[in-house]
Amino acid sequence: MTTPEPSSPRPPDHTTPEPAASPPESDRTAPRSPGTAAPHSSGTTEPAAFPPSIPPVDSGSPGGRGGARVVAFRAGLHRARIEFRQSATSAQDVWGALFLPAIALVVMYLLRHNTVPGTGFSLGSQSIPGVLGLNVVFSGMMALAMTLTMDREDGTLLRAKATPNGMLGYLTGKVLSRAGMAVAGALVPLVPAAFLFDGLRLGEVSSWLTLSWVLAIGLVAVLPIGAVLGSLFESAQAMGVITLPLMALMAVSGVFYPLTALPGWLQVVAQLFPVYWLGLGLRSALLPDALAAAEVGESWRHLETAGVLGAWALLGFALAPAVLRRMARRESGSAVAARRAKALQRPL
Repeated sequence: MTTPEPSSPRPPDHTTPEPAASPPESDRTAPRSPGTAAPHSSGTTEPAAFPPSIPPVDSGSPGGRGGARVVAFRAGLHRARIEFRQSATSAQDVWGALFLPAIALVVMYLLRHNTVPGTGFSLGSQSIPGVLGLNVVFSGMMALAMTLTMDREDGTLLRAKATPNGMLGYLTGKVLSRAGMAVAGALVPLVPAAFLFDGLRLGEVSSWLTLSWVLAIGLVAVLPIGAVLGSLFESAQAMGVITLPLMALMAVSGVFYPLTALPGWLQVVAQLFPVYWLGLGLRSALLPDALAAAEVGESWRHLETAGVLGAWALLGFALAPAVLRRMARRESGSAVAARRAKALQRPL
């Protein structure tokens, strides 16, 4: 029997593989638009990164960045409406906004028989506009500063920072909601004041026009200061250190007594701050023109009021963005956790 011979091994194939067909010259040179699909090796096409009909939002372009800021601003307006409605329907917030004017109205009513030096006008009626200006400062500037410090403690500010353009929407909502509460805190006490005090000019259109522009420019002047103060202090308890200086400033700003009755150097100090000018503007809106004789310069000084309050507004808007950016950069999860741990260690 014959054994079959083993088959000889097949020699290796040294042929060179044919190169893949290169794309046509038109495909290599023609630029591809962002929405055009890239060709696939199997002859099919890969899906485009986004549909050609929906252009991408480029945050670096002016239009994309501006659109994002507009959306954030609208979100801030919506937040302001919600927060104002919550504050206006909260018994605690309403009492906090009206507590100071209620106490001041009682005190001024007890002093209604005293008169402004050199006139026969009631000292209680003369003090009502200053009390309203004082409430604007506390309901606007101090409340905004307190809100910022509280939101830093519970992490609300950190969540706003983590959202694209979240700080813009957050600050828009906070500033507008506090401005609304400040205006309400100034106008609501006028209702009982109209029945308790004589001589207030509440039935004249010019009085309400002056009241409107003074409140508007006054809020623009004091709210940025509140944002700066809220950025400097890390807790609501730490802000207690500015309460005493603020009360001292109120005492020398002509709120409860004409500024002309104070020493000359105190008059100069009081006129450096917006509290005096806010009270002066409100007095010019609500008191008879004859009471201007009890003011510095025997005039309401509307131009000086607008100029000083406008200067404080410019200063606040120059400082507030830089201070807020610095505060936002320092916010982190570890910082919030440290504040919470510190808050839990405070004695009740």
